[in-house]
Amino acid sequence: MSGSGRSKSSSGGNDNNDTNNSISLRTALFALIFAFVLMAFTMPSFIQRLFRPMSTAMGVTGGGGGSPRPAIPEGAEKATVGAGCFWGVEHLYRKHFGDKGLYDARVGYTGGDATNPNYKQVCSGKTGHNEALLIYYDPSRITYRQLLEFFYRMHDPTTINRQGPDTGTNYRSGIYFHNEEQEKVAKEVTQQANEQWYKGKIVTEVVPAGPWWDAEDYHQLYLSKNPWGYECPSHFLRPFEPLEQK
Repeated sequence: MSGSGRSKSSSGGNDNNDTNNSISLRTALFALIFAFVLMAFTMPSFIQRLFRPMSTAMGVTGGGGGSPRPAIPEGAEKATVGAGCFWGVEHLYRKHFGDKGLYDARVGYTGGDATNPNYKQVCSGKTGHNEALLIYYDPSRITYRQLLEFFYRMHDPTTINRQGPDTGTNYRSGIYFHNEEQEKVAKEVTQQANEQWYKGKIVTEVVPAGPWWDAEDYHQLYLSKNPWGYECPSHFLRPFEPLEQK
C-alpha cells in the first residue's frame, strides 16, 4: 500500500510539473507574439529606416530621378535647403506651403563633388553630397525669409552632421543660396535664429548653391506614397515666437 501511495504521489508531481511547464511555454509564446504586434504598430519608422539602405543594394535606384516635373511658371524662384533625411523635409514643406504658393519640391543631392551620384554613393559619405530639397515657389505669395524661418523651426540646426538618429555628412544642416539677395537674407535669418531661438548653437552651413542632382524616383514624394515610411523624429515644428527683425 505504502509503495503504491509513493508511486501515485510521484506521478501526480510529474503531471503538475508538465502542466506548469506547458503554461510557462504558452505564456512566453503569447508574450513574444504580443511584443511583435506592438512593435509593428509603434515602430514602423524604425523598421522602414532599418531596411532603407537595402533598396539600393537590391537595384531599386538608378542614376538620378527621372519622373516628370510639373510645369514651373515664369517668374518662379527657387530655394535649396538640407535638414536631414529628405523624405521628412519634403513632406513638411509640401504640407505647410502646398496651397500657399509652392509650385514643386524635389529631393536630391547637392554640395558634393561627384557627377550624378546615386543614393548609395551619397550615403557612403565619399561624395560629399548632402540630402537636400529644391523648392520652386511663387515669390508673390511666399517670401524666401518665410521658407528659411520655417527651415529653422522644422529641424535641429545645432547638431553637426546629424539629425536625430541619422548620422553622416549627408544629414548636415545647410542653406544653399542662389543669388546675393538670398545670401543676405539667409545670413540675417540664421543670425536671428541663432540669437533668439538656439542660443548660439546653430551649426548650419550657409554657402552658394552648387550643382543639383535629382534623387531617384522612389525618393520623390516618398511619405505621400508610403504614409508609414520613416520620418526623422527631429522633424517637427518648434513652438518658437516669431523672430524679431532688427
